[in-house]
Amino acid sequence: MNARTFLTLGEVSDVVAAALGRPPVGLERLTGGTKKGVYRLRFGDGGTAILYSWADAENYWPPAETVPDDPFTDASGLELFAANHAALTAARVRVPHLLSLDRRAGLAIVEDAGGEKLEALMERDPAAAAAPLAELGESLRRMHTATSATWGRLVAPAAVGTSPASPGGRRAEDVILDRALGHLGSVAGRDGRLTAASGRIEDHVRRLHAAISPRRVYGLVHGELGPDHVLVGPGGEPVMIDIEGLTHFDVEWEHAWLQMRFRDAYPALRPVELDPDRLELYRYAQVLALIEGPLRIAETDFPDRDWMLQLAEWNIAKALDLPE
Repeated sequence: MNARTFLTLGEVSDVVAAALGRPPVGLERLTGGTKKGVYRLRFGDGGTAILYSWADAENYWPPAETVPDDPFTDASGLELFAANHAALTAARVRVPHLLSLDRRAGLAIVEDAGGEKLEALMERDPAAAAAPLAELGESLRRMHTATSATWGRLVAPAAVGTSPASPGGRRAEDVILDRALGHLGSVAGRDGRLTAASGRIEDHVRRLHAAISPRRVYGLVHGELGPDHVLVGPGGEPVMIDIEGLTHFDVEWEHAWLQMRFRDAYPALRPVELDPDRLELYRYAQVLALIEGPLRIAETDFPDRDWMLQLAEWNIAKALDLPE
């Protein structure tokens, strides 16, 4: 596998200077991203900013078979970021202030909104995390009550987000059914335990899907919001990041993820009313996704391969914990 090449200070210095009126004196690539590069720019006066790059070398994910109209597949890119940033700003959701957008170079520069993630604050000082958690809950309610009669990305191919009532349109839960079965098919041959249980798992997914009553109201969801995707801003406010997956979809998809990631702190978000049957399907579908995705990226040169394998193992145990 060819070595990845990341941005250097010399490559971005002129672009940043033209956009912000001052050249950077330092560039630090931050760790953790899998689809885009995130860099901290440093300036001579001590100021900082964050630079995003969607270059191919920044994306660790190998291709995979996907459901064609799945709005959460390959949710990455500058155009998605720009549209989603505007939509969240309009919904009064705090995101890093956009300083510059360079479509030709495929770069965006945003404010450096905070050095600590909400996840770290929740571990270090739960009492101090109470206020940003409550404010994050307010932001989520504004998003989840910004409803649409159609689902899909704000920037999307014509096949994504078509009205469920239109020719070829489907309901959101049908997309997730196909997504979950696709993930099961991908992982069943990689692990003997899943191979043996694949029939029972498929039956379970289909039963969960069959229990859902039709509904055609969709909120605005982040798609993968955990406390690691929220910074604590200069005034202690929550600042939402990694927003490229924003889409109109069932809010239960968001809350299945929130419950998993926020755990005991989840009630502090004061969720909107949810459909328990829809929530249960989405929760289990995300378990299967968190087996398929980590196993796939662990086959690449992603630097934290062991963590991905541990994540997959944890979710294999959850997937196999089926009702008798």
